[in-house]
Amino acid sequence: MTLARLPKLIRWYYEGMSVSAQRFRYGLLIFDITTILFIVASSFMPRTPLIEWVDAVIGVLILIDFVARFIIARHRWMGLLHPTSIADIIVIGSFLAPVVGEGLGFLRVLRTLRLLRTYRTLSRLRQDFRFFRQNEDVIVAGINLGVFIFIMTGLVYETQHRINDSIGNYADALYFTVTTLTTTGFGDITLPGTAGRLLSVGIMIFGVTLFLRLAQVLFRPPKIAYECLECGLNRHDPDAVHCKHCGALVHITTEGWS
Repeated sequence: MTLARLPKLIRWYYEGMSVSAQRFRYGLLIFDITTILFIVASSFMPRTPLIEWVDAVIGVLILIDFVARFIIARHRWMGLLHPTSIADIIVIGSFLAPVVGEGLGFLRVLRTLRLLRTYRTLSRLRQDFRFFRQNEDVIVAGINLGVFIFIMTGLVYETQHRINDSIGNYADALYFTVTTLTTTGFGDITLPGTAGRLLSVGIMIFGVTLFLRLAQVLFRPPKIAYECLECGLNRHDPDAVHCKHCGALVHITTEGWS
């Protein structure tokens, strides 16, 4: 294979519709989730040479993925300014930090933002998984809330575990984040200083908004995503025959009752 054909091959895997390309993108999603699990698990373990080498391997794999996306990007240099690209650059540095001796550990939580890129696979998930088709709004809202909770948990842990005896691992940070988000506030764990208070305020304001969004999706009547050709209404009852907005016929594909 020549270097001239390399961009075509990369684009085939990252953007193609073949079975192999779809499996490759699912593999990237699994890699993202595995990376997040490792970030959480490593907070409970001492910093051994094995952990440092796993960090380095993950950093190299993320770097390869980043370079591949850069090669096939249509606007390469503008794409570097995209928030997810900036997050990837920072996270690559944080994972490789043990090799070069830099203290960028707290920035590795930004790796979670890579999950946002998996939203481009939503159409394929709808096609492959009936459960996803039927519960897409709930799943997406849950992912948004979950990503926020993880980011906030990571920030709380990385900024507090060295100075706050109450936060020794991700479980402690998660406990504080959830109690703050839900405004329960038992008071057994607090974040000292102005920066700690501002972080707590951010968790409450933005977290409650996402939590209410998830609750709204969970408890509202189920709707089917289908755009009316006459008026553009894109949510209808599962058994709708006519659009409630304009009365036009709608042809919603159904799977029957199970």
